[in-house]
Order: sequence, then structure tokens, then C-alpha cells
Amino acid sequence: MNDSQKIFNVRVIPHAKQNKVICNNDVLRVYTTTAPENGKANNAVVDLLADFFNVPKSKILIIRGATSRNKVISIG
Repeated sequence: MNDSQKIFNVRVIPHAKQNKVICNNDVLRVYTTTAPENGKANNAVVDLLADFFNVPKSKILIIRGATSRNKVISIG
């Protein structure tokens, strides 16, 4: 792992009323209006986190939890 990489625990809430990212303690909560079908919610999570951290989408990687609401994300 690179020194510039950061690892985050992310809790995804699909079918939310609005798209937003909230930081609670050491867990990021990502609310997305997208349904969790065929990776659409994962793509929405990557888009929202890229905007939140002001980094390119290519710098965000889902390390663990691709099919779960609880994910481990690497940024950097």
C-alpha cells in the first residue's frame, strides 16, 4: 500500500431520498438513490466519493464488500 492511500469503512444506504456522504466517527455513510442492481449502486458510491474527496474516480477502489452494504474502500 502506498503512503498516499487511505482506507475507509463505508456503509451504503441504497434507495435513499437523496445522494449524500456523511462522516460518522470512523465510518462514511453513503446515501444513494440508485438501486443495488448489477453494480449500479457501487458505481454511484464511487461517483459520490470522488466528488466528496475531490479525486478522480479512477483513484477509488472497492477492496472488500462489492455485494454488501458494508464496504472497505481505498482512495489514492
